[in-house]
Amino acid sequence: MALIDSFGRAIRYLRVSVTDRCNLQCDYCRPAGEPILPTHEQLLTLEEIARLGRIFVGLGIDRIRLTGGEPLLRRNLVTLVGNLAAIPGLHELSLTTNALLLDRFALALRQAGLQRVNISLDTLDPATFFRITQGGDVLRVLAGIEAAVAAGLHPVKINMVVMRGVNDHEIPNMIAFAVQHGLVLRFIETMPVGRAGLNSAERYVSADEIVALARAGDGQEWIPVLHPKEQGSGPARYFRIPGSMAEVGIISARSRHFCDTCNRMRLTSRGELVLCLGGMDQVDLKTSMRGGATDAELAALILDAVLRKPQRHHFELGADSGSAWNMSGLGG
Repeated sequence: MALIDSFGRAIRYLRVSVTDRCNLQCDYCRPAGEPILPTHEQLLTLEEIARLGRIFVGLGIDRIRLTGGEPLLRRNLVTLVGNLAAIPGLHELSLTTNALLLDRFALALRQAGLQRVNISLDTLDPATFFRITQGGDVLRVLAGIEAAVAAGLHPVKINMVVMRGVNDHEIPNMIAFAVQHGLVLRFIETMPVGRAGLNSAERYVSADEIVALARAGDGQEWIPVLHPKEQGSGPARYFRIPGSMAEVGIISARSRHFCDTCNRMRLTSRGELVLCLGGMDQVDLKTSMRGGATDAELAALILDAVLRKPQRHHFELGADSGSAWNMSGLGG
């Protein structure tokens, strides 16, 4: 079975935010004073997340990624991972994290059934990291990366949001770091999502500029790589660096959108099913679930929502085309 939207796209990937809380305050993600965090009662319980996970997988979702905020701040996350990993038909369960706490949880998460992690790391420079994150310690992230590799959460992917005048000069160093440690490095364009995203518009660096900066040191042409299992399932275009097995990915949400092959939806920590990162249309699953809706009734709501998924976003048109979501509440 597959979830098919009105444009013929098969929806197989669900991103689930388990908390809006974060232990960092990255200025392109969470502006000062935001967001207003949900109360405990407003959050989906772990049991509710697992129930919705089973319903989504029954409808054709085969990949789930847990996000935040910072998901490792959610109490008993390892239990949730175990419950989701046990769902028949779920082929991949992953996690996006800033890795500050990952050295504590990596092995337990792997043993519970987590398969891989994406780690946000925009700089290797301690001072720059401290400034971007409003007080974070990059050494804790590096310890988390080491723990993830040791635990077998493979492949470990590193996500770098490239910002003009902030970290764009570090691109070659980040590539060297990824090669040295056997990581997959992905460069991401800034997106006009939420007030923080709109405020960072002047630091936007296009995917073509990122590639040019990355290749400035060696002048080599990168070799395009297509992963069969990822074809149509992710936004990144992957390349292999000549002379090595290292790969880099480019996520060009603004300059070269990938909406035609979009296969994802997002579930917020409050139980809202978000149809597109670039719009505000949503479906409240939590209220229906707590009102006594059966699995079949919740499935019908999801099927209807899929048919309302828009054809594309319009981020490339500029700041005015951004959405009002806070990135920290959607997990990107």
